[in-house]
Amino acid sequence: MAVGSRPLVPSRIAPGGVAHGTRRVPTSRVGGFIALTKPRIIELLLITTVPTMVLAAGAWPRTQLVLVTLLGGTLAAGGANAINMVVDRDIDALMPRTLGRPLVTGLVKPREAMVFATTLEVLAFAVLWRWANLLSAGLALSATVFYVCVYTLWLKRTSTQNIVIGGAAGAVPVLVGWAAVQNNVAWTPAVLFVVMFLWTPPHFWALAIRYADDYRAAGVPMLPAVASIDVTVGKMVRYTVLMVAGTIALWPIADLGWIYGLAAVVLGALFLLGTLDLGRHPSAARSMRVFGYSITYVTLLFGAMTVDVLVRSPR
Repeated sequence: MAVGSRPLVPSRIAPGGVAHGTRRVPTSRVGGFIALTKPRIIELLLITTVPTMVLAAGAWPRTQLVLVTLLGGTLAAGGANAINMVVDRDIDALMPRTLGRPLVTGLVKPREAMVFATTLEVLAFAVLWRWANLLSAGLALSATVFYVCVYTLWLKRTSTQNIVIGGAAGAVPVLVGWAAVQNNVAWTPAVLFVVMFLWTPPHFWALAIRYADDYRAAGVPMLPAVASIDVTVGKMVRYTVLMVAGTIALWPIADLGWIYGLAAVVLGALFLLGTLDLGRHPSAARSMRVFGYSITYVTLLFGAMTVDVLVRSPR
């Protein structure tokens, strides 16, 4: 049941929802360590990295650099996610959605997880510094520090703004991708960073609406767990409008063509319509539909950006 005057309509979505699918509880030690890294979240982060590298290069970058950046980004994100699981193992044990995580089941011990996470972070920094540049390595490390210290240790359990501010960590991969190619941070990646920063609240709150009871049980003040559906969706709409405005602003700033421009307008309109529909007809099913589309949105938007650059590339 949602907090506020308008209860959610129950849905038949199984735990895990649209984007996460059926959750398999790891049973082997190797599977446990892999699960610590949250591979599906890493996939989403990397979806934004390669297109940003293409945009930075104005063509397809050196394949070796792409692979190195993906490897470094994967290691850094995996390490951050593992630390997050160590810190959150107490509340993970209170939420049905996270009961199968390896630190809750005892498959992996906290000390082992921290050694694993630290190793991943050291390797990530070394790989990016050695084969890309120091700036990209430093940016990747800064994302981990921000995610762990600002989001996980501070805001997650204390503020409804947790995912808003903490979401900045998930926007850093675009800066890493650009820096790996250009060894600087310019207006274009800054706008992309803002776009991903604004995308995070409607993306995550859509999921949190479905699992609001879990967050309430764990005492985590995620917005849908402490506010009405009207308040939550109203904020989602505002962030979505600003996000779409940011994607359209990127069009002239990055000197992109009609392929990207058309995608930004159409995909953004669909995102906004889906969020408005959730407000008119609140249900767990519709919230997961918005959540699933938010991932499709990023994939198609950054894919269109890549195609736009490659089609117009002189090479």
